[in-house]
Amino acid sequence: MIEVQVPRVRCEEHGVKQVPVPWAETNSSFTALFEAVVIAWLKEASISAVAEQLDLTWDQVDGIKERAVRRGLLRRAALEPKRVGVDETSFQKRHEYVTVVNDLETGNVIWVADGRGKVALDAFYESLGEERLDRLEAVSMDMWKPYILSTAWHVPDAERKIAFDRFHVVKHLGDAVDKVRRQENRELMKDGDESLKGTKYVWLKKPKTLAGKQLKSFRALKDSALKTARAWALKEAARNIWGYKTRTWARKAWNAWLDWAQRSRIEPMVKVAKTIRYNLIGILNADVLGVTNARAESLNAKIQRVKRMACGFR
Repeated sequence: MIEVQVPRVRCEEHGVKQVPVPWAETNSSFTALFEAVVIAWLKEASISAVAEQLDLTWDQVDGIKERAVRRGLLRRAALEPKRVGVDETSFQKRHEYVTVVNDLETGNVIWVADGRGKVALDAFYESLGEERLDRLEAVSMDMWKPYILSTAWHVPDAERKIAFDRFHVVKHLGDAVDKVRRQENRELMKDGDESLKGTKYVWLKKPKTLAGKQLKSFRALKDSALKTARAWALKEAARNIWGYKTRTWARKAWNAWLDWAQRSRIEPMVKVAKTIRYNLIGILNADVLGVTNARAESLNAKIQRVKRMACGFR
């Protein structure tokens, strides 16, 4: 190993400064060539394994990695996203989250920030600047108020660009159907009726994916007078609304569905209908703009897979 004492100079205005050298990055204790070797090894093994093999500390290897990531971000071309997806994913235990923003056209993650509050998304919009914010065409998200407030504050004409992803709307509907099933099943079981026993996934899956006993059970129940069957019919009708090209026709279809849900008097469905009515503009935008957060959900799954692979290590 070759070591060198890099000269330092004392400046009356800026204090003590280290003389820049061509073979190493400022504030690094290693040469650029050695750091390149470490990065190559990190692509094949964990930080701990690389540190042990190269007789380094965990923090030294992590520092090399952090500098490499920083250099890579500096080389990255300026972000010019037109359609973005915003979602949160759990990062640690005790409900700690990170906000993840991805480019819906490329599928690339373009921003990650601690937390899932308004401040986390504010920083992303502020990094874009006014011109690039004005060029944004759509922002797909779930109905999370901090994200809505941040987007409304920063993005011009946000009312026509905020799009509430179909996946999250359907999830609200599925949760409502399941709540109806659980409530009704308890009432039926008191009278010895086991019609709904063990049918949870029958109502949550798509009919075409059912087979065997589940399909047989579903066919016997879907046209019955059960509240669960009526709630399921409402959910499926809402799933079929997506795909309109104009806001006018999409609005008419949703208004008809909302009236039906209100008349059903099935409390969980009435409640989710109120949520949809309150957020209808964003749902119409998602329908007409044809945007979805499916890629964001896929990225979140990859993030969770990386977490599992890390097995709790830093």
